[in-house]
Amino acid sequence: MTPPDSAHKSTLPGEDPLRPHSFDGIQEYDKRLPNWWLLTFYATIVFWIGYWLYMQQSGLSVGDGKKIDEHMARVEAVKLAANAALDDPSLWKMSRNPVFTSAGKATFDTICASCHNVALTGGIGPNLVDATWIHGSKPTDLLKVVNEGVLVKGMPAWGPVLGTKKVSEAIAYVLSHHTPPAELSLSDK
Repeated sequence: MTPPDSAHKSTLPGEDPLRPHSFDGIQEYDKRLPNWWLLTFYATIVFWIGYWLYMQQSGLSVGDGKKIDEHMARVEAVKLAANAALDDPSLWKMSRNPVFTSAGKATFDTICASCHNVALTGGIGPNLVDATWIHGSKPTDLLKVVNEGVLVKGMPAWGPVLGTKKVSEAIAYVLSHHTPPAELSLSDK
């Protein structure tokens, strides 16, 4: 049975009622959405609210900024590793990259910590976090000491054993505990 309102009358008997508005000569039926569709829609809303609350309270979501910073550090590490020249500016840049310093920490902890201590404060070997360096004050001086060693003081030559990559990572880790000189610009040119 159709409602008595003339706007809701169907054009043919047995058809569903039409809505009163018309757009470009097209009228739409005045039908209720199916219950299964409404149930799915409301369940989706409830799920989204619950999921959002769970992710915000649990701390499982990692911000995009952190992911981007990690990715950019890996990209910068690849660019620095491709640079064959191990000069002072490139060693200082490596020391500010978390990819190099974390790899360097692993190398330092397994090889160097027995003499220089895990905290780099010295022991058998000299302190590496103070401002006084025995064999020079530049990163390339440190590179030379690690590569060639100082046999008089008991420091073996680690360059042939570890290779250039691991030596530069370990030096980057040591340099990460220092501040680069003010005249050195670490920004990309």
